[in-house]
This record gives sequence, C-alpha cells and structure tokens, in this order.
Amino acid sequence: MSITKRGSGVLMSISTLPSEYGIGVFGREAVAFAEKIKEMGFAYWQVLPFTPLDYGNSPYGSDSAFAGNELYISPDLMVDSGYITYDEAKAFKYGGTPYTADYAFAYESKNKLLRLAFSRLSEEFKQKLDEYAEESGLFAHCLYRALKSKNGGKHFWEWEQGAKYSEALSLASELKEEIRLNAFAQYLFHTQWKDTKERINALGVKIIGDMPIYVSRDSVDVWASPELFDIDPETFTPAFVAGCPPDYFSEDGQLWGNPLYNWKNHASQGYEWWISRIKHSFELYDLLRIDHFRAFASYWAVPGNAKTARDGKWLKGPKMKLFSAVKKALGDVPIIAEDLGVFGEDVIKLLSDSKFPGMRIIQFGFVPGDDSTHLPHNYPINSISYIGTHDNNTLLGWLWEATEEERAFALSYCGFESGDWGRGGYDAPACRKIIETVWRSSSILAIIPFQDLCGFGSDARMNIPGDDQGNWRFRTTAETIDSIDKEYFLSINELYRRK
Repeated sequence: MSITKRGSGVLMSISTLPSEYGIGVFGREAVAFAEKIKEMGFAYWQVLPFTPLDYGNSPYGSDSAFAGNELYISPDLMVDSGYITYDEAKAFKYGGTPYTADYAFAYESKNKLLRLAFSRLSEEFKQKLDEYAEESGLFAHCLYRALKSKNGGKHFWEWEQGAKYSEALSLASELKEEIRLNAFAQYLFHTQWKDTKERINALGVKIIGDMPIYVSRDSVDVWASPELFDIDPETFTPAFVAGCPPDYFSEDGQLWGNPLYNWKNHASQGYEWWISRIKHSFELYDLLRIDHFRAFASYWAVPGNAKTARDGKWLKGPKMKLFSAVKKALGDVPIIAEDLGVFGEDVIKLLSDSKFPGMRIIQFGFVPGDDSTHLPHNYPINSISYIGTHDNNTLLGWLWEATEEERAFALSYCGFESGDWGRGGYDAPACRKIIETVWRSSSILAIIPFQDLCGFGSDARMNIPGDDQGNWRFRTTAETIDSIDKEYFLSINELYRRK
C-alpha cells in the first residue's frame, strides 16, 4: 500500500496507551484509540518500534531486529484466550500513576504471568512452539534469551558457555523449556498484534511502523551473525560505533554506540538479512519509516573508545544497491525515509533514486532569515510533514523554549497576530496556527504527535536525545483522549483535504 492521496496521522507509542498494567498494551485500548482518531479524520497511526527495549527503555537500541516487545502483550487478551483467569490478571493490575510508564513493574508482572500461563500448556502445544520458533525465524532469539537468563543477564561475550552461536546450539536441549517460554512470549506478541491490527485496519486506519537502522552490540543479531557487523569476531569489540555529528539536538553530536554494518558481507549475501528484516516489518505494519535513512548513503563512524561523537568520519553506505535488492525481492514497498540530520548530495541522490518520501519537521524551519527546507512553503508533495517526532519537544514546549527571535518568526509565519501565544491545553491558539500551516502544505501526509493533539507542554515530552534518564515514560488516560477537541481536528482534516 502506497500513499496515493492526501492524509494525516497521529504519532503515539503503544506504551503511551491507557492501561491497567503499568504500560500500554495491545487489544481493546489500542482499537479504541484508533476509533477516536478515525472520528477526527485521521487515517494513519504511527507507532514507535515494536522490538524489545534496551537498558534505558529505548526502542531504538534493541537486542533483536526481529523479535517483538513482550511488554505489549495484553493480560486481558490472555484471559480471553484462556491462558490465565480474570482474577490472575487482576492481581497484576497497576496501582501507580496512569501518566507514567512503569517499566520495572511491567517487566516483573509480565514475566510472572507468562510463566504462569506457560506452566499450564500441554506438551502438544509446546511442541508446536518448537515449530513456531523455527518457522518464524525466532529460534536464535529464543535461545539467546534463554542463555542470557542462564548467565545472569550478562553481555553475551561475557558468558561462560555459549558466547558463540555455533557453540551455543549444543546447549539447546538442556534449555528447551526456557526456549519454549520465549517462543510462547513471541507467539502471544504476534498473534495478539495480528488480531489488534486487523480490527484497526477494519476501521480504515493504517499503521505506520518504525524500524531502527541499528541494533545493540549485545543483541542476538550480532551474536548469531557477527560476520554482518564491523566487529572483531573473537572479542565482538567494534573499532567504530554509530552516532551522528553535531546537529540541532547536540553540540557534541550523538554517540549511540551501536556496532556498524559490514556492508561488503551484506552485499556478498545479496542483502538477504535486510530483505528478511523489511519483509518481517511489513508483516507488522502497513507502511514503514526507516530511522536514520541517511546512513544508507553515508554514515558517521565514531572510534569505539571516543567519549563524544565529534571525532567521527563519514563512510560510504550501500546506497541504491540495497534498495534495488529489496525492491526486486519485495516489490515497491511503501517506505518513509527519515532523512534528518546533516545532509549531503549522496543523501539527496539516494532519496531521488529510491523515490521514497522524506521527512519535514516544522520546528526545524524557524531559523530567522533562512529559507529552510523545513518551512511548509518548501514541502514537496512526496514528503511526510511532522509537527514533531518522538525526539522533539512538544509544540507548546518548543514555543516556550525557543529564542524570542525564533518564536516571533514562527508566529508571524503562521499568522498568529495577537493573543496569548503561551497558553496550552486542547485549544492552544498559537499551536493551532502552526498545526494549520503544516496541514495546508503540499506534503502528501501530515503527522502530529499525540501530545500536540492535547496542547501539552515540555513535561509531556517523550525523549531528549543524548539524555539516558527519564525518557520514554509518557502515558495517557482514556479521559485525556476523550477530551481532545475532535471537532477541530475533523474540521482541519476536511478543510485541507486530509480526511
């Protein structure tokens, strides 16, 4: 499915959904949210990555490129399927604030519920889980997780046994039940999401997924296929790691620390790993945003012992060779290129050759005196325009923290002539003017973060790049969703032909 007509969507992580379990989950609350945004004239819901989270609860440094985040498994749907009882699910309901995701609580309670349900499975069902792990391509993930548990959560290169995948296979028989437990978690994740997505699609809402370009060094992907990464195959130590140079978000750049790819080896295998990864993504989503797309043209390589990303260097990526292989294998799949950051002619050419729509973010455009590509009058039709992303401040927060010159330019550009620019809430007047400016642009698709539907300030921000404390925790309630000015968003979606 490609984007063929003007439309609009809402950006919100599954973790943000209302829930009685400490974090948003699949099921009825997800479908209810899709119903609400459909009533407002939106046809797309963009989510954050579905892969497992890293140690800072970020979905952008996962330990698996293919596995699902078991925290999104719904206890209520487990009850509906007969795996646990209503009273057993009720015992794990969350008693804390509904406005913050409690990952520690969610991990502990979900693990207990999964183990309880697994203990009741028949041997016949468990044998089917063996088949599922193999057929889904998730056996390595299930074995990796079993070994990580056996080794007390240590990094895989610190394991006493199984630090290399070829050696770990001999340990599978003694870890059979733990492997099956992990397969059960993945089975629940994928079957619950399949049912949830079918119900959302039936409403007329499409799901835009998000695929991080990199994986964690401590991941099943590096462990099972070290030849695909630019690391020492014996110590798994990277000479260079991923990051980006100084930019809008950070004067020192961003030091992500992920291992880089060995593109020569990927090419020799016909980019099979990437084709499988993208194919798997389209089993989860209707459209796919690829994070840090510019790295396929050229990427910032930072020395492995560096303290900041300042001292990196640009290296060449696979460019169209990769995407030509993807298109040959999968057809003309609907991909959105996250092309933000430091630009170059190679990125422009890759976007042109691939024909994927790039991104525009209005907050980046308000540089006084500059005719930025992020100003709506410069948006091409083949682009996806955003009020902000998970890495941006909320729109109201940006207005408060912008310089006086930036704010004056923004308000003038968007036609806010007088009034209280700093007032937030569901009818924040200055925010509405900026939203309408994006909505009337030529971009084929316009996306607004959930927080900006509500007119929230910077305390509702999802993530601050480069800060590993307190991010990814924003959550909402059914009452908050019901309070959004439905008629306003329906009216601008109709007025600017995005309904």
